[in-house]
Amino acid sequence: MYFFDLDGTLLDSNGIWLDIDRDFLAMHGISPVPEDYTEYVTHHSFPEAAAYTRRRFGLDIPEEDICQAWLDMALEAYSHQLPLKPGAGEYVRRAHARGEHCALLSSCMPELCRAALARHGLTDCFSHILTAAELGLEKRDPALYRRAAEICGVPNGDCVLFDDSPLACAAARKAGWRVYGVADPIFAHNGAEMGKVCHVYPFEFEKEL
Repeated sequence: MYFFDLDGTLLDSNGIWLDIDRDFLAMHGISPVPEDYTEYVTHHSFPEAAAYTRRRFGLDIPEEDICQAWLDMALEAYSHQLPLKPGAGEYVRRAHARGEHCALLSSCMPELCRAALARHGLTDCFSHILTAAELGLEKRDPALYRRAAEICGVPNGDCVLFDDSPLACAAARKAGWRVYGVADPIFAHNGAEMGKVCHVYPFEFEKEL
């Protein structure tokens, strides 16, 4: 079974989150965005990132309101603007057409996942839309992948992950999955690491059509 990450894997969207981080923090008098802040929120689910943001900057805002602000800032882009990575949509459609079972496995908010899939006509290609927040686990945790396989009713050895995050790829491999690493500029400095933890890297959808 194929499991696809969304941001930076199927969707060319990682850059939008750099903009949202900058704009959200600027609204609260914080500028520039600390580099280690970006590193943290990139690798954590929205609830954990919101808790960290509130704690780090001493914001007097409920974590739920931080998540809602991020959702409001991102929804327009996911619904109407963000493009797919080259060849990603056609790769998913062909996999679905030949009978491969496909699921989305993302740290992104469920509303944004559904908006992006609907915009690009891919909703019907996925039997499951699984998010880290809904599973209550982080993508850096091998337990998330074992739980995803269990939900989908497939052995871990029959699961293939397509992802751009080195932490996610390493965790999936520890869970017994096959891992195809998709290159993305936000992780350009992790190329050597990706080459070690992935079975295939860099995997390019366009070249596999």
